[in-house]
Order: sequence, then C-alpha cells, then structure tokens
Amino acid sequence: MKRFVIALVAVLLTGCAAIPTNTAPKPIDPSESKVRTANAPQPAKDIDALTLVRNFVDASANPEADFAEAKAYLTEDARKRWETKSPTIIDPSFSTVPTTQAPEEKQQVVLLQGKNLGRLETDSSYVPLTTDLNRAIKVERNNDNQWRISEPPDGVYMTQTRFLDYYKRVTLYFFNPEFSVLVPDSRYVVIPPSTEIPQRVSELLVRGPGGGVRGALFSALGGQAVHAGTKEADDGALEVNLTKLGDLTPQIRKQVVAQVVKSLSGVTSSRIRVLVDGAPILPGDQREWRPSDVQTGEALITPNPNEGGMIVTGGLIRSISDGNPIKGPAGAGEYNAVSAAQSLDGSRLAVVGKTGSGVRLLVGDKEQGLTEVGLPASTLTRPTWLLSTEGREPSNELWTVADGANVARVTRGDNGVWTAGAVNTAELGGFGQISELRLSRDGTRVSMVIGGKLYVAAVVRNSQDASVSIRTPRQLLPAVLGASVQSVDWLSQDFLVVSSSLASNPVTRVYLDGSRFERYNQSNLTVPVTSVTAAVSRQVLAVDHSGLWTASETTDVWRSNPIKPDPGAVVFYPG
Repeated sequence: MKRFVIALVAVLLTGCAAIPTNTAPKPIDPSESKVRTANAPQPAKDIDALTLVRNFVDASANPEADFAEAKAYLTEDARKRWETKSPTIIDPSFSTVPTTQAPEEKQQVVLLQGKNLGRLETDSSYVPLTTDLNRAIKVERNNDNQWRISEPPDGVYMTQTRFLDYYKRVTLYFFNPEFSVLVPDSRYVVIPPSTEIPQRVSELLVRGPGGGVRGALFSALGGQAVHAGTKEADDGALEVNLTKLGDLTPQIRKQVVAQVVKSLSGVTSSRIRVLVDGAPILPGDQREWRPSDVQTGEALITPNPNEGGMIVTGGLIRSISDGNPIKGPAGAGEYNAVSAAQSLDGSRLAVVGKTGSGVRLLVGDKEQGLTEVGLPASTLTRPTWLLSTEGREPSNELWTVADGANVARVTRGDNGVWTAGAVNTAELGGFGQISELRLSRDGTRVSMVIGGKLYVAAVVRNSQDASVSIRTPRQLLPAVLGASVQSVDWLSQDFLVVSSSLASNPVTRVYLDGSRFERYNQSNLTVPVTSVTAAVSRQVLAVDHSGLWTASETTDVWRSNPIKPDPGAVVFYPG
C-alpha cells in the first residue's frame, strides 16, 4: 500500500476479427528519409486520382522507413508536412468519392469516406471510435503528368485488413492499487522486425499504464525508471536492463520481476534476466525467471472452485450444479429475489429482493439470514463483488446501481454494518440508464450496459479522501452490437462475454479494448439472451426464454441445462 501512495505522487470484422495495433514507429535519421522514400515502390503509372487515394490508404499501414511506401504517393512538399502519429483504423469498405472537378483538371479533391473503428494513442493503446470518416484529400498532377497527393489527411488512415499485416497486440502487466494482483493492459507494436518486439514491450512497460487505466493501475518500476536495453544474451536468455528505479525493497524488486516476466511472456519463450544498472535485481537470489516463477495474484481473482454458480428464478436462488435451492432463506424464496451475487470466496451473498414499493439490497453469509442495506430504490442492478485483499477472506465491498443512474459502493465497516456510499460517475453523464454493471474480478475496471450499449471504464481510487470514481468510459463495438446488449460478464481480466437481442450475435466474446470480437455458435439460442455469466476455465451460462444453456468454446453448440428458469432469470458465478 505504501508503494501505491508513492505511485500516486510520483472493428469491425465479421465472425472473428482482430485489430492488433502499434507503438509509434521509431523515427529515422532525417537524412535517410529522402533516400528511403525514393527507394519505396512507386505508384502505378497513369492511375486515376481515386485509385491513387485508395492505394495510398492501402500503403499507409506500412510504417517501415517512416512510412516510405505511403509517402511515395505524396508530393515532395506533402511528404514533409504529413503527420504520422496516432494512426486511425478504418473499415475496409471505405470509399473514394470524386468532387465536381473534371478529370482533365490539374487539381482535384477526393473525399475519403467510411467508418472510423479505432485510433492508436501515443502510448500505443487502442481506443475504439464511433465516428464517420469524411476527409478531403487534394491531389495534383506532377511534372510527369502523374497524380500525387498534395494535401493528405491529418494523420494516418489505414484499413484493419492491412493493419493485420504490420501490427501485433501485446499485453503489458501492471498492479492493482494494493499491489496484490497483476492486471493486463493491451498495447500494439509494429511487427517487423519481430526480433525487436521484446525491446518495444520493455520500453512500453517502463513508460507505465496506458491512458485508459491511468489512476487505476500502478507500476512497481515507479515513475522515473529508464529502459537501458533488452537483448538476447550469449546463452539464449533475454536480459532486460533497467536504471533509475530508486530505492528498492526486496518486495518491490520481486514485483518488478513479476511485471517484466509476465509482460514478456507473450512475446518470448526465453528465460528472462532482470538487471538494474547492469547487475541482477535480486543479488544472491534467483537470477533468471520463467512465467511460472513469479507471483501474479491469480488466486485472489479466481472464483472458489467448489462454487459452481447459481441462478435466480421464481424468487429463489438455485445451485447450477444440482438445480436445488441453496440452503438458507435465500434458497427458500424468503427475499423474493430478482438478482444476486456471490463473493469470490463463496461465503457471502448479496440479494436484490422485490418489495411492494420497489426493491431492497440484502447482504450476509450465504446460508444465513441476510441484513438489509439502507439503499432505497425502485430498481437495483445485479450486485457485483470486489476481490478480497486478504487472501481467501470474504470481500467487504460490493457495487450496484440504484434507479439506473446512481452507482453505489456498499462496504462493511469494522462493526459489521453494511453501508452504501456514492461512486463518482460524472464522466458517464448523459450516457443513459445503466442496466448492468460488473466489476472486473481484479477490481480495476467496470463493464456496463448503458442504454443497451456496451461500455468499459477504469475504477480510480483516491487514497487521500477514499473517494472512488469511474473514469475514461469507452463504448465497445458500436457497429456490431449497437443498442442491443442485454447482459455482460467478465470471462477473464481482458475478455468480456456479452449477450444481446441480435439474432446474428446472441452471445459474443469481446476483447476488452474493443479491437476484436468472436461470435459464439448461434445454435439453439433464441434472442433476446437476457442473462449471461462467465469466468476463467468455466462454461459460459446463458438464459433465453426457452431455458438455461451452456457452452465452453465459441464453436460449441449450446447445450440445455435441466434447470427450467422463469422469464427474467439471472445466472451468476462468484464475483
């Protein structure tokens, strides 16, 4: 926790789609730029202005030699002025539209039109976009009577199809505020040459968490760390050399190792050595590591394996494992339950129960009588539990949304009393009614259904005043899911499972940054799929009007569960 305080100071593709993205390409020596551009493939001779612009967009995906391939389509002056930072990913079905100028003119304006899908930030993270593309591109004939672009668009525009050829998705790892769990933070790096990818990953790791999770994730490397190099040693191990890490306790040294090793595990199979100023980070201790050697905190965010999931149906709560009501008042239907949530360790239960005038929230031990929380509301969303910071101890915090607008953080005091406090949701203003909110099992993010649309956001905790805020909300897959989303849950730290009212996408697996989605098999499901739950190494559970269904993989045919739920039934795993 001390380290936390220090840190505070200091797409669309049909079926299965992927949008890897990139770090900003390394600048080259300006003296080399003209030579490399001259050596780049030149545009085909005598092509028309519309084809020139289409081919320019196609070439813009290649960042090699400072975008030399794309710059070959520009006039000499335009090459000097073209801004190539923060590329935008566009739908491959874009159009190049002529304006009123006649083909024989020396100058024309071509409109580049389509859909923007995402943008690469300067920190190499992917941000989904929901805007239309409409850019005017001016072209003119050169001395050889060939069309060249004299006024390119501001920034790079590339199709996702070509994007796949040049960029790779990588995953960095930072810590939650308590420094107890490693949390993924996806970025995108240029592929060629692939031998340099570990170097790029190390550089990004040193720079810290991305903008979308700033304030939610923290780095053991601190804010002043410098990457002094990543290279393969003579014996095949990968050496990562760091400097300016400041004072390092043995615990912080281990946390640094965990971040480095876990972040590089997706791009190398080599043994990893972590050095500080050229010397082993843990002198006299272990000198090299593989992913299995580091502590990631996975046990803290893994649901109790003895808890097989539950379903709220007919006002009572049943076990998915055998279909029988759980023990205690909640299983007997005494609370007239409409939704519920179980803590990760399995011992505690939160129930939203229907009353004559609205609903009430009740919390307590799973098989015992539950205590009502002072949170009057007409509606409450399905509760969601925070992980415990004390090993497998029960969690003392859960969230719900009152009346579709007020996010409530319910905590248990030292006296055992549960009280509700407000979460700052100023950045959600004007988005609409919140019908679902799920804390990630590491507690650093939320997924939400707002007005039928899918959003993710960061959870930022202020240690000075104990306030909690939802920050940097981003809508995912607007062109795919629209306003059809019914339910959402966390499959893992960086995957969501989403159900909808769309026959084409009844259940969908979504990358956390919105850059990729995969449809689950549509067989046997009937839309709308009103409730879904998921967890690592568990079957996905889904409810439609015909029953309860299970599937393990996206290609699986959905299988019917013997439980026959009532309309409005809600399924849930711990978390």
